[in-house]
Amino acid sequence: MKYSYLVSLICVVTFFPLSSARFEDQFQPSWALDHILQEGDTVKLKLDSSSGAGIASKSKYLYGKTTVEMKLVPGDSAGTVTAFYMSSDGEAHNEFDFEFLGNTSGEPYLVQTNVYVNGVGNREQRMGLWYDPTLDFHNYSILWNPKQVMFLVDDTPVRVYENREEEGLVFPKSQPMGIYSSIWNADDWATQGGRVKTDWSHQPFVTEFREVKMEGCEVVEGKEVEEEVKRCGESWEGKEGRYWWKEKEMEELSVHQSHQLVWVRAKHLVYDYCFDSGRFPASPPECKR
Repeated sequence: MKYSYLVSLICVVTFFPLSSARFEDQFQPSWALDHILQEGDTVKLKLDSSSGAGIASKSKYLYGKTTVEMKLVPGDSAGTVTAFYMSSDGEAHNEFDFEFLGNTSGEPYLVQTNVYVNGVGNREQRMGLWYDPTLDFHNYSILWNPKQVMFLVDDTPVRVYENREEEGLVFPKSQPMGIYSSIWNADDWATQGGRVKTDWSHQPFVTEFREVKMEGCEVVEGKEVEEEVKRCGESWEGKEGRYWWKEKEMEELSVHQSHQLVWVRAKHLVYDYCFDSGRFPASPPECKR
């Protein structure tokens, strides 16, 4: 299926059919409107010495899969961070992060994922990629259902955060989440622990988006959150579609996906908070398995 819009958003919701919409119908600038550019079939977020930029979805969701087709800042991108994430509101928010950490020319990008539950993060993992993310567009996805949060790169799982409520661990499942992306300067930590700073002679730094998709249960504005949590937590199938992201085969990795995740961790993982005894003398509870 080809998309003629600048950025498309696909929604499967209870009251509306599968549909596509223009970028401006589904997203809005969250800051620095003048640093958000629409050129041809792409949307670009620009960072320069005056500002970065960000966008946010107008709707919020409970469960589903969101995917961005993105090409990262080329060349010397040291000090810059491009983020794609889902997040709820408030101090005790939930959040699922992709953060792409720029580097000096010729050095690989690192991808940092993080999970916040009730406002608590510090669950970072970092990995390299098996391709140059600045040469072409690639897909980055977050799948969220009542059993797991899965991070995927070109449909390859790179991280899974499981629901382990039976062990007393809180799982994010009751806060509607929006979809966000941004680019900003983070040269105090992003590249080699902050040792390499942003070289502003290379500005502007531009990340390109060709498509953003969401297949999920859209929360109806104005309704009670508890009511929407119940609705989105149920199974549903109708002529417009179904909650496929909650079906049995989505609740855990397939055998093939398990092999892919093992490969990613063995070949590309460079940091996992679960094994950082300097930060966590006692292993975090979700790491104890």
